[in-house]
Amino acid sequence: MLAEDSTLLREGLVRLLAEEGHDVLAAVGDAITLIKEIEKQRPDIAVIDIRMPPTHTDDGLRAALEIRERWPSLAVLVLSQYVERNYAAQLLAPGAEGVGYLLKDRVAQVEEFLDALERVHAGGAAIDPEVVRQLLMRSTHTDPLARLTPRERTVLEALAAGHTNAAIAQKLHISLSAVEKNLNALFDKLDLSRTTGYNRRILAVLRYLES
Repeated sequence: MLAEDSTLLREGLVRLLAEEGHDVLAAVGDAITLIKEIEKQRPDIAVIDIRMPPTHTDDGLRAALEIRERWPSLAVLVLSQYVERNYAAQLLAPGAEGVGYLLKDRVAQVEEFLDALERVHAGGAAIDPEVVRQLLMRSTHTDPLARLTPRERTVLEALAAGHTNAAIAQKLHISLSAVEKNLNALFDKLDLSRTTGYNRRILAVLRYLES
């Protein structure tokens, strides 16, 4: 299900998803209609613009949060024109699964958009690399990441973007054991508790950065 107030973008997404074999149950232009349609049709995933009618502020985000509360198994991928840290932090609350946050520019990169859609639908996370980069840009006086090596920061950025250990190894052209070693080191330096859930690790990193 799609919720996007730009008719041009909405129709383009409908066509793209249909061509890729997805069933688009509804494509709406405001948050109120989105909730009503989800109540009736219960899709597997909702792609939602953050800023939509009626107020054109955070209606899409509030709809996404309501959806996560009422239908926890329904995956949500939100789209935003700009990096909005508070919105990302609210959506990626502890315990959330099947969530994503992409900048709209990423939609034009079709393969990346479809990959993010599939990861979120499968219960994973998909965080736009630019969002991650801006979260990582902190002053060394207050930045808990200042202790990390450049390689550890790169691994953390890839992890927060939703990549698996194997995908990180391939992306950075290093061994899987090297990825695991860097992950263990950076979690120790950040004083993060070890977790068994892959998505929970990502969310813990993002929550720590946001705090």
